[in-house]
Amino acid sequence: MANPWFESVAEAQRRAKKRLPKGVYGALVAGSERGLTTEDNLAAFAEIGFAPHTAGLANERNMGVTVMGQEMSMPVMISPTGVQAVHPDGEVAVARAAANRGVAMGLSSFASKPIEEVVAANPKTHFQMYWVGTRDEMLARMERAKRAGAVGMIATLDWSFAYGRDWGSPFIPEKINFEAARRYAPQVLLKPRWLLDFAKTGKIPDLKVPNMVATPGEEAPTFFGAYGMWMQSPMPTWEDVAWLRSQWDGPFMLKGVMRVDDAKRAVDAGVTAISVSNHGGNNLDGTPASIRALPSVAAAVGDQIEVLLDGGIRRGGDVAKALALGAKAVMIGRAYLWGLGANGQAGVENVLDLLRDGLGSAMVGLGKANVGDLSSDDLVIPAGFERQLGDVAVANATLSTSPAASRTREA
Repeated sequence: MANPWFESVAEAQRRAKKRLPKGVYGALVAGSERGLTTEDNLAAFAEIGFAPHTAGLANERNMGVTVMGQEMSMPVMISPTGVQAVHPDGEVAVARAAANRGVAMGLSSFASKPIEEVVAANPKTHFQMYWVGTRDEMLARMERAKRAGAVGMIATLDWSFAYGRDWGSPFIPEKINFEAARRYAPQVLLKPRWLLDFAKTGKIPDLKVPNMVATPGEEAPTFFGAYGMWMQSPMPTWEDVAWLRSQWDGPFMLKGVMRVDDAKRAVDAGVTAISVSNHGGNNLDGTPASIRALPSVAAAVGDQIEVLLDGGIRRGGDVAKALALGAKAVMIGRAYLWGLGANGQAGVENVLDLLRDGLGSAMVGLGKANVGDLSSDDLVIPAGFERQLGDVAVANATLSTSPAASRTREA
């Protein structure tokens, strides 16, 4: 058997592609329309360089942080994603890996495993909600999360009706019936290791979302059933955000903030933290990379609430760059999904180890003993890199003044 350890997230992705059925892998690749935002999330990190020191380097690498009230061994948090059909243990495997590496877990409403099982695997679990259904229905889901022991709430509201991909969308059935089995059979038979993993459990992926109901064991809707409920729900207002926050008496994150004015409104709504995120490029295509929007958002509200960065993290150096530009921590999505697809729980732990080691290497080279000491002085940032969305009147003087850049800032 080949060595299951991999040396990069890129290798984890290659192995996940080999192991997973084409449709399952395609769902993880995701992205919307032309894929501009998905590409920019990665390309933007490559534009930033480091300014390392030669001597006087730090002997210590202190990475511990406290985010949303939870002490973590490093500034990396699991972003909530719906892990459907990737691995039989799904989010429970992810939660165990995160717990073993001392980091917090974000659990999606659209997850494949119930919150009770995930919290049991990792007590540092934050429950994520979309604005779906009535207020009473949302309150019931929040109460269930509270009873299960969730330590925080994450509200994700940055999901537009963007759909369609230039490279084609995978066939994802609403449920596993004869027609779905017939269409997936050629893919599954080509991936015997994936099939064997599920065969050992005696179960097939049911594509249901157990956290969308108020009571454990209650009949849950399918992923697409819940998606339909979301599409029929009215879009939330800032008053709705304040109401939702008021219903949770612990740490509360608003995920999907890209604009300075929205960040300030989030502060007014009473949130504990925000995640600068464009939903991994699965939202409005053409939105800039989240790392480009981070500096202005962090400068505007970073002294009032915790600011995290989500989108494009693939190595420890990326974590260092995000921290240097104002993030207190980062959230990862596809990176750990590749690890889960490649090697289950051990693959997720492998990814977290790579991020920890890469961050440590960056700290050594930059002469920083503590992650909190990283700053923009440690980076080489090209002119015109940043994008300030909202509050154009106080735009950062370092931004490009070209007409094209001006139009971007006014978006």
